[in-house]
Amino acid sequence: MNFYDFKAKGINGQEVKMEDYKGKAVVVVNTASDCDFASQLKGLEQLYAECKDKGLVILGFPCNQFGKKEDRSNEETKEVYEALGITFPVFEAVDVNGKTAHPLFKYLKSQDPEYFAGEIKWNFTKYFLDKEGKLVKKYAPTVLPEKMKAEIEKYL
Repeated sequence: MNFYDFKAKGINGQEVKMEDYKGKAVVVVNTASDCDFASQLKGLEQLYAECKDKGLVILGFPCNQFGKKEDRSNEETKEVYEALGITFPVFEAVDVNGKTAHPLFKYLKSQDPEYFAGEIKWNFTKYFLDKEGKLVKKYAPTVLPEKMKAEIEKYL
């Protein structure tokens, strides 16, 4: 298995294949619009706006597993993200841990060789993959998107 073998439902309910992102550097992030880290949504949007033409895509996966900070229907979530001006792809809410974890997140966690491997600890854990779909780095929830930019640009 590799990143491109997975698919997920977009926030509009349409199936999206990760292979659609072949040739792009990708940030996969579990988001929550009511989380204390929700200001990172704007930072992620800014990073996307600055780097999308260079080959970066950010994939936002709302998640309600941490403190119920994304406790809405998909339609309500879509409206919130649109109101925030988010233009990067957003998917239907998923679980990232446990038996019900989305297969993509199970895969990403299995690819992380560093100390922070295993269960995702909180919202806004960010996985950065290169243009071949290989995990480059996992960023902790406390790492702001602007602090990721220099490293990401090396892969664009």
